[in-house]
Amino acid sequence: MSELIVITYAGEDAGRQAFAALADMQKMQILKLEDAALAVKDAKGKVTVKQTLENQYTGATAVWGGFWGLLIGLLFLSPIFWGVIGALMGAMMGKTADLGIDNKFIKEVGNSLDPGGSALFMLIAQATPDKAVEQMQKFGGTVFQTSLSRDDEEKLKAALAHDQVKAAVDETIELDK
Repeated sequence: MSELIVITYAGEDAGRQAFAALADMQKMQILKLEDAALAVKDAKGKVTVKQTLENQYTGATAVWGGFWGLLIGLLFLSPIFWGVIGALMGAMMGKTADLGIDNKFIKEVGNSLDPGGSALFMLIAQATPDKAVEQMQKFGGTVFQTSLSRDDEEKLKAALAHDQVKAAVDETIELDK
């Protein structure tokens, strides 16, 4: 069963860096994502969303639709026409399909952010929790919502808060110098 984790950040940079780190963690096989998204609210209040799964699925359905269109076209002696129609239909179906994290939920959370803030959405299929938390800890953030057990959610909150406290102490030390 997949776990949904949403972490919010006061700034845009931390969210973007955490989103980029997800790709690295997948390469290192620390976690396997079903979907991930980043919502960023700019200073004017406009929310932009970047997703990992959306474009992959659209391309795959376009290819699949093109194949079936070509096959039908061979039966009706117009393979190119039906192949193009099938590819277009497949692409439209891929664009409208909502797999992974619900787009409406992403927009709602994005709209609730303070201007300049960001939210990272992760739908995790598999993970090595201690290594994943260690990687994400350096970005800080606040747990907005999870489907984790209460104990695991508290551990994640504590890990993220610990890093924020450490960063504040380090900043205070720098200011004293």
